[in-house]
Amino acid sequence: MTDTSSLGPVRAPRPALVLGEALVDLVPAGDDASVRVAQPGGAPANVAVGLARLGGRPSFVGGLGDDAFGSRLETWLTGAGVDLSLSARPPLPTALAVADPGEHGNTYRFHLGDTATFALPDRSADAGRFGAVYVGGLGAVVEPAADVVATTARAAARSGVLAVDPNVREDRTLDPVRSVERLRELCALARVVKASDEDLVRLWPDAEPEASCRRLAGQGRLVVLTRGARGATAYVQDAPAVSVPARPVRVVNTIGAGDAFMAGMLAWLGAQTGWRTELSGPETRAMLEYAAATAASVCAGAGTEPTAPLGV
Repeated sequence: MTDTSSLGPVRAPRPALVLGEALVDLVPAGDDASVRVAQPGGAPANVAVGLARLGGRPSFVGGLGDDAFGSRLETWLTGAGVDLSLSARPPLPTALAVADPGEHGNTYRFHLGDTATFALPDRSADAGRFGAVYVGGLGAVVEPAADVVATTARAAARSGVLAVDPNVREDRTLDPVRSVERLRELCALARVVKASDEDLVRLWPDAEPEASCRRLAGQGRLVVLTRGARGATAYVQDAPAVSVPARPVRVVNTIGAGDAFMAGMLAWLGAQTGWRTELSGPETRAMLEYAAATAASVCAGAGTEPTAPLGV
């Protein structure tokens, strides 16, 4: 793991608010693709759990179903140390995502309608209490959650650090035009944007991912581009880009690796800078290396944390 102690950790930074979906992923059981195993997931929920395991103190705003899946999600989140006092338990079932891991990444088919997962309570009035607010994923584009996410994001952008991972999903149940519009709006509000090269191509198909990153960073954002096995690059206004390679590991599973990377970024920013996002070159590299180590531990099947958590 990267040694970040020399950069002067900030003690007890304001915690982060994570907003969005907690759902159940149905993934293949080992080599038998005909058998599925239910496991807790959802990009924002993954980020909240990862951040808690890394020593952060995240609060999660989501809708947890009144079924067995909802109870399992609650146990998973609270067991990691995530605060659920701002979440809700509507009398509705939990959304499902059927995952199909493949050679070129993971594809999903979703069962989202009339579920508790997207019945998010409006906690926008609480956004100012947090040092950072994370949004992204399905909650940002699926109604009725999308309106709550947008309202909270606007409040967070006025009062602190809004961090966005667009995590673009494509599915027959999603309006592709409106989904892209909503995610672009969130990126425009954000102080921190973490996106994969695939995300950026879907959001701005007429530009190369690097060009999109430089444009976003040129407007004062900290922007991180992830490329899976090809590593990650950070773009900061008026500074050279900083790149780090992916950590070499024996890949067991890539599901959740991007969310783990985001959790690592947020954990590092909260602990090392107190949510300051104007980073020097050495700070940027240290953040990327820490996040890359976090993602590598997930790909290797070691859980959502690197060798040791940051002390926050």
